[in-house]
Amino acid sequence: MILCLEGAVLSFSVAATSALIPSIAWEFRLPFFTAGKIVWLYLLPYAIAALFYAPLVRVFNARKIALISLLLFSAANLLAGFAPNIFLLFSARVLMGIFGASVIPLGLILIAQNIPREVRAKKIGLFFGATFGASLLGLFLSGILYWRLIYIIPAIAGLLLWIFMFFYLPAFKEEKGTFKFNYFAVLANRSVLFIFVYIFCISVIYHGIQHWLSVYFAQDFGFRQFLISMLITLGSLSGICGEIFGGYSADRLGRNPTANLGMVLMLAGIFFFLLKLPLGYLAATMVIWGLGWTFNHAALSAKLADLPMNFVPEAAGLNSSVRFFSAGLGTWLGGALMQQSFKFSFICFGVSLFLLALFSKPLLGKHGG
Repeated sequence: MILCLEGAVLSFSVAATSALIPSIAWEFRLPFFTAGKIVWLYLLPYAIAALFYAPLVRVFNARKIALISLLLFSAANLLAGFAPNIFLLFSARVLMGIFGASVIPLGLILIAQNIPREVRAKKIGLFFGATFGASLLGLFLSGILYWRLIYIIPAIAGLLLWIFMFFYLPAFKEEKGTFKFNYFAVLANRSVLFIFVYIFCISVIYHGIQHWLSVYFAQDFGFRQFLISMLITLGSLSGICGEIFGGYSADRLGRNPTANLGMVLMLAGIFFFLLKLPLGYLAATMVIWGLGWTFNHAALSAKLADLPMNFVPEAAGLNSSVRFFSAGLGTWLGGALMQQSFKFSFICFGVSLFLLALFSKPLLGKHGG
C-alpha cells in the first residue's frame, strides 16, 4: 500500500506535465517547443539519479532513503507550483527528477525480494497500475484546474504521506555493504544487456510521440486545454487496464508474447495518428496507444523481476535510468522532428518501431519467460 501511494504521488504530475505544455506556454508567452523543455528537464536528471539508488540501498536502510527522497520531492513540487518564471520552473523540474527517481527502483527491489515469482507480475502490475491511476487523475484535473495546482496537490499529498510513512514504513534490513556500482557486471550478462537495449529503443519511440501529443492536438487540431487533457487522459485510463491485465497476461501467456502484443497495438496507434482522424476515432486511438505501451511495459518489468536475485537491485536502477534517459532523449528528438512535420515524425517513429518488432526475438530471448 505504501509503495502504491508513493508511486501515485510521484506520477500525479508526470503525464499531466506534457498535457500542460500549451497552458504553460500561453502563461509565460513562450513557443510550445520552448515550454516543452519541462518534460525532458525532469526525465534526464531522473535517469542519472536512478543509477545511485540501488548502490545506496546496499549501504543505507531503504526506509531512510525513501523518507528523505519523498520529503525533497514534495518540496520541489511546491517550488514548481509557485515558480514566478520559467527558469525556476525548469529548476524545480530538475529537482523533481533527482528525488523522484528513488520510487520505482525501490519498489521493484522490494517486490522482487518479497513476492513469489508466480504472482510477481500481478503485484508489479498493481504497483504500476497505481502510478497510472494517479497519472489519470492528474491528467483529468489538468483540464479543469489552474496548471500550478497540478504541482501543489502532490506537494501537499507527499508531505501527508511522509508523516504516514514516518510512523508505519518498516525499517528494512540493511546489507552493511559498500557503495559501489555493479551495473557493468549486470550488463555483462548478454540476456540482460539485450533486454535493456530493447527497453531503450521502445522508450525512445513511445516518448518521442507521447510527450508532444498535446502540442499536436493544440497546433494541428486547434483543441483547447480541456479537450487536450481529456484525450491524453484516455491514454492513461487504458494504461491502468493495460498494466493490470498486462501483468495477468505475462503470467498466463508469457512475458514475450505480451510484450509483442503491446508493440502491435502501438504500431496501430501510430498509423491512426498519421491519418488525422475525427475526434471520436482519435479518442479510440488514444485507448489503443495506451494499452499497447502498458502491455509491453508490464511484460518487460516482469522479465526484469525474474532475473537472478543478485542482479535485481542494479536491474531495477538500470530499468528506471534507461527508461527515463531514453524518454528524455525521445522527447528531445521528437520535439526536433515535430517542429518540422508531425506527419514525417509519425512515419519515422512508426518505421523504427516496426524494425524493432522484427528484431525483438533475439533481443528478448527465444522463450516467453
